Amino acid sequence: MPKLKTKSGAKKRFKITGTGKVVAAQAGKRHGMIKRTKKFIRNQRGTMTLFEGDARNVKQYFLPNG
Repeated sequence: MPKLKTKSGAKKRFKITGTGKVVAAQAGKRHGMIKRTKKFIRNQRGTMTLFEGDARNVKQYFLPNG
């Protein structure tokens, strides 16, 4: 069997913590900030941990060696 490769896009977008959780950036801050509220922009700073189902998919399909 050949080695499983990590998806290059996933390397840049996700990080696995020491406890096995998947951390990602907050969504919704790429463009269109003028129509968003100040509260929304503040709350979208930083990172968040993914939900269990999404994290399972990321680890299984995109970061098999992570």
